[in-house]
Amino acid sequence: VRPSNIMGATKRFSELILQGCNKLSTDTNFSMVRFGNVLDSAGSVVPLFRQQIKRGGPVTVTHPDVMRYFMSIPEAVELVIQAGAMAQGGDVFVLEMGEPIRIIELAEKMIHLSGYELRNNINPLGDIEIKITGLRPGEKLNEELIIGNNVYLTDHPQILKAEEECLDWIDLEHKITNIHTACESLNINEAFKILKSCVDDWEPSPNSSIYLKPNIQLNIDNNTD
Repeated sequence: VRPSNIMGATKRFSELILQGCNKLSTDTNFSMVRFGNVLDSAGSVVPLFRQQIKRGGPVTVTHPDVMRYFMSIPEAVELVIQAGAMAQGGDVFVLEMGEPIRIIELAEKMIHLSGYELRNNINPLGDIEIKITGLRPGEKLNEELIIGNNVYLTDHPQILKAEEECLDWIDLEHKITNIHTACESLNINEAFKILKSCVDDWEPSPNSSIYLKPNIQLNIDNNTD
């Protein structure tokens, strides 16, 4: 939602593809679900913090004010299944995530729950410190889960439905082909241009400008995975 990096823009592009597929399909119902971070899932900060605490720290946080939405794995699974049962095709469901959590507070709680004391200016003799590493290029302080104001209630109190603009499939299919060609030929400037034309509210990060240089040499991993 209003992506600030390529990953977010490609997620929105994937939604547009599914919405386009739904317009063509007579047998398959294509719908999407958005939610925040799933606790203890692959890539979650929780396993990372746990490892860092086990090593004696420091626990790394990108920014003292960064906030994220969290839900448990059972909650995520249940709500995805329920949203699928309500889907009529082309829907974009937004799962109610409650209040966002400050990552630094999560880190502090995990340190305390692990039986250690936080080491800081107030308590220099503590066990584990929190190190602020700085936001990565294109990373947001706060997550957004909804585009625009067209959001509706559903029969489930924790599931909302967002009305999103979608593209004509003929135009979209043409752009999919072109972006695939651009990626295969490493024409990143053209890939950015196509992605930007589909995801209106995406502006490539200034920190991404290095990848737009025409003669850049990229190291490509040839493994099939």
